Amino acid sequence: MKILLLAILGGVVVLPARAEDSFFRILAPSRESRKLLVIHAEPTDDGLQLRTVHKVNITFGGRSIARNRAGTRFFISGRANSIGENWAIVDFDEAKRTWKRPRTFTMPRDYSYLSLDREERFLLACNYGEGVVDVFRLREDGAREELAASLQEGRKSAHCVLVSPDNRFLYIPYVKENNALYQYSFDAASGEVKPLDPLNVNPPEGTGPRHLAYHPKLPLLYFSEEQGLGVSIYRQGEDGKLAFWKSASAVGDEAPAEGVSSSDILLTPDGRFAYAGIRGHKHDFDFIAGYAVQPDGDLKPLGLTKTGKIPWGLAASPDGRYLVVTEFGEGALSVYQIGADGKLTRAATLEVDKQISDVETR
Repeated sequence: MKILLLAILGGVVVLPARAEDSFFRILAPSRESRKLLVIHAEPTDDGLQLRTVHKVNITFGGRSIARNRAGTRFFISGRANSIGENWAIVDFDEAKRTWKRPRTFTMPRDYSYLSLDREERFLLACNYGEGVVDVFRLREDGAREELAASLQEGRKSAHCVLVSPDNRFLYIPYVKENNALYQYSFDAASGEVKPLDPLNVNPPEGTGPRHLAYHPKLPLLYFSEEQGLGVSIYRQGEDGKLAFWKSASAVGDEAPAEGVSSSDILLTPDGRFAYAGIRGHKHDFDFIAGYAVQPDGDLKPLGLTKTGKIPWGLAASPDGRYLVVTEFGEGALSVYQIGADGKLTRAATLEVDKQISDVETR
């Protein structure tokens, strides 16, 4: 078994050069400790070993996280501390194998969902309570430069914002009684956002589209249904406009009528499988719903995998072999091995801070 050695030099953590790609790291912002948890995950003969190797002090309660494609820069948003800081940028120096000191800032509001456009020139940030989505132009050092666009449609419970793979469109789903799906064009040069006609795709009643994943090859979008507990599939036209196609659900009649909701959604990097979290807020009904993606993009339910309390955020390991799940109510983080058939097997669980909702890997 490999031994990971950490040397603390002037407040910077130095890691040894990676000998192979067998291990990966999990990054989870904590509301409780105001740290960014860096967790080392390494396959063993018995499954997977997890251990926290570093805690980056971000000074505020972290809620959401996004990363650049290289996995060297992480953006974190959360509840403001006593001096108003609610935003952090944490960089990893690949050459020196070190985590740099975080840079902390004050943003206009805290954000429940963060993403970058495909050219990584803009950061998109979604505020759930106000239903506001802000688009910030980024400087080369990653710090926000200016507000390029702000969408304030007068509708609360906006839950995510993610630019299309061609960087030309973006979509914003709204949950609960605000059940809606707004569609816009996106200018990758200026960050300007313009509504499409119609603005609202008008999702089926009771679905509550929440989080979004794009098919890697087909013009299809998949939304976890916060209220419906399934996955809504939409077709995307050349003009960016969406049309509802169908819903797929791995949940049977045993699901409680109230007190449960879906959370995050993830497609594996190869596009073969999809997973969505189901949270039993008032019931013992906490699962990951699995689906096999068919050649035409339809979803074939694979059934439910039991998790700890309130599975919230999902992320895939860089090689696509593992699914990482934050168990918000359990104070734990679990990693599941993805089988050749898409079935999940729990490989490891690590006790962490409670109420961790978002997660990334590198």
